[in-house]
Amino acid sequence: KALESSRDIKGKCTMAAGVVAFKKLVANGLKNNKLIFTGYPVVGQQGKMQASGSCARSSSADILTTCAWDPRIKGLLFYETTAIFPASKFQDFIKDVKTLRNLKPENFCGVDLYNGFLIRFIKASEAYLGQPQDSVVVDFNYYRADDASIPRLNQDVWEEVEQMAFFKYAAKPHWAKNRNVAFMDVKNKYPNFDKFIALKEQLDPRNTFSSKESDALLNGTKELKSNGCALEGLCICSEDRHCSPEEGYFCRPGLVYREARVCRYIMSSVA
Repeated sequence: KALESSRDIKGKCTMAAGVVAFKKLVANGLKNNKLIFTGYPVVGQQGKMQASGSCARSSSADILTTCAWDPRIKGLLFYETTAIFPASKFQDFIKDVKTLRNLKPENFCGVDLYNGFLIRFIKASEAYLGQPQDSVVVDFNYYRADDASIPRLNQDVWEEVEQMAFFKYAAKPHWAKNRNVAFMDVKNKYPNFDKFIALKEQLDPRNTFSSKESDALLNGTKELKSNGCALEGLCICSEDRHCSPEEGYFCRPGLVYREARVCRYIMSSVA
């Protein structure tokens, strides 16, 4: 938060380097013998690998061992973008991201303070909301202030990556993550979407397992155009007021994906 408020990009890069080095040292929590990490390969049951964190089982009375996102400690607060690509398109997306990164590599440091770019793979499925072909999932987290109206360092970079994923490459959003913009027109990305809705209504006619939030996602979120709406991912900016012009953030085209519209900080505009 201090580095964000002081616009210290180099400081974020230094911190990111330390975070990455530590995670490599401890293998991000993996253990070889239930006690420590001694080196790769790490062999074990997948269920235990996926449940490597201990904070979820810690005592609620012990604030020092609580999860980092526990609101009582005012800990981590971040955005999370998760996009699902057909394997055939993923390489082109990565090339675009690298092109954007190479313009100014330090602008990408912020993502390494969390988990960098996490990549995993999904086999093709015949499920109505499954992936019709083998797919690649990319997941990245980035800073969000306590106050949704506060813009962030390199905001335009992550908005461009987000729009590049969901609009240029028509990636599908993870249903339990992402900002509103990722779910625009989502139903048209699934050939069997109408079949899913019909089956959902048959199996759950009283909408017991639905909510306003899930219905909004399934119906495709609508842009909520208002002052500052792009800061929270409620819209894609089309006017400066959708960003934060009073803080020096204006609506501008993307640097690599030119069709993107992002909130970019322009130093000369700030008195």
